[in-house]
Amino acid sequence: MKKHHLDHLLRAAGRITGQKEFVIVGSQALHGKYPDLVDEIVSSAEADLIAQGDTSRTEWLNVIGQDSPFHEQFGYYADPVEEGTAILPAGWRARLIALAPGNTEGVKGKCLEPHDLAIAKYVAGREKDLLFNRQLVQRGIVERDRLIGLLAKTAVPPETRARIRATILRDFQ
Repeated sequence: MKKHHLDHLLRAAGRITGQKEFVIVGSQALHGKYPDLVDEIVSSAEADLIAQGDTSRTEWLNVIGQDSPFHEQFGYYADPVEEGTAILPAGWRARLIALAPGNTEGVKGKCLEPHDLAIAKYVAGREKDLLFNRQLVQRGIVERDRLIGLLAKTAVPPETRARIRATILRDFQ
């Protein structure tokens, strides 16, 4: 998904929900720090969105969700998620990055900082998330020491923390 596709989704999300701000928590959050990133790392067809202000309206985004007419017409869609969907390091909200202005009709996107995004994906631990994180490492988008520091601020059991730490260290070898 390119930045202008994300702008289109935000515009549609704003019209549907009446909300003017969304948090972007999945891989499309990279557009916050890297708005011109045109790469397979942001090639997924969905943008994980949380409506700010009235989070109960997040579910309204199913109108432009997977297998919707919107998805069929444009080839990308909104994936409405709840705030607790991603396990994130403490203080993540203070590190959100504003999506660069675009054709969004005033709707704003706040994107996870890439290190917070990577931690959430390490915690999820799915193969696709681990592959994504390896791509972040290979592209120099994330730094090992910063990830380790944020991992210490993430509420996960000790065995999960140990697994993630080992994975981070392996990814940087």
